[in-house]
Amino acid sequence: MKEPIQNALTIDVEDYFQVAALAEVVRYDDWSSMEYRVEANTDRILALFERAGVKATFFTLGWVAERSPELVKRIAAQGHEVASHGYSHQLIYNQTPDVFKEEARRSKVILEDILGAPVTGYRAASYSITNQSRWALDILAEQGFTWDSSIFPVHHDRYGMPGTPRWPHRLTTDKGYELAEFPLSTFKLPGYTLPIAGGGYFRLFPYWFSRYGLGSINRQGRPFVFYLHPWEVDPGQPRLDVKWFSRFRHYNNLDVCEQRLARLLSDFRFTTMSQVLESEGVLDPSSNTLGSSSVAGMA
Repeated sequence: MKEPIQNALTIDVEDYFQVAALAEVVRYDDWSSMEYRVEANTDRILALFERAGVKATFFTLGWVAERSPELVKRIAAQGHEVASHGYSHQLIYNQTPDVFKEEARRSKVILEDILGAPVTGYRAASYSITNQSRWALDILAEQGFTWDSSIFPVHHDRYGMPGTPRWPHRLTTDKGYELAEFPLSTFKLPGYTLPIAGGGYFRLFPYWFSRYGLGSINRQGRPFVFYLHPWEVDPGQPRLDVKWFSRFRHYNNLDVCEQRLARLLSDFRFTTMSQVLESEGVLDPSSNTLGSSSVAGMA
C-alpha cells in the first residue's frame, strides 16, 4: 500500500493584536501595552502537537522572539522547525525595500542567536509578497534564506499572486536568484481558485469542506500546506472594537478552532515545511539548499 502523503503543518507565531484585521485600532506603537497572550497560546498548540505526535514549522515573529526567547527554544527542543515571520508584521508592499531588508535581517539574526543554528525559511506577514512587492524575494535570497512560503496564488483584497504555480517549486527572482517556494494551498473550482490552506478559511468553512478540499490535493498526489495562528485557539482573547468585516474575519468560530485542528491532525499526515520541500526535490536534505527539481519562473 502506498504511504499517505505528508503535508506541511505550519504555525505563524504572532499575537492577536498584531494581525492586519485589527490594525485599524491597534498601532505598532501600542503593542507593548497590549495583553500578551501568544506565549501561552503557542504552548497550548505545542501540547496538542505533542499528544498527536506531529512536527511542524513555526514561523516566528522577531518581535515575539525578542520577548519570548525561551518559547523559541521550547519549540526547537520539541523537534519542530523554526523559521522567520519577519520582525514587525507589517505588509511588505507598504514598506520600502530598505526597511524590509533591515527587518528580514533583524528577524533572522534574533532567531539564529536564540537557537544557535541557521534559519533559512521565511513567510511574509499576511502573505504580502505580491506582484507589487516581488522585489522582496531578491532581498530574501540576498539575506541567506533558501525557501519561502509567502505566495498565495489567489485573488484577494490584501494579498495574492493569481496565476502562479500552486505546488512546491523553485522560482527565479527578478535578479536571477533561486528560492524554493511552497505556495499556500488552494482548491480548484470551475472558474475559481479557492483558498483552503487554513487560518480564517479553516474557521469559516465547515470542517467537512476543509477536509474535502485539502484531501483533494492529496488525492492528486500532492502535499498541501496548512497554517494557523496561536490566537486562533484562544476564544478568551480581548475583543477589540473594529469594523464588522474585520470583526468577522478575526473572531469567527474561535471557539471551535482547536477542536477542528485536533481532528485535522488525525485525518492527515503532517511534518515540517523543510521535510516536505525535501521530499518534493526542491531542497537538498543534506544542506537545506536548493535541490535539483525544475525551476518555475515568476513571469
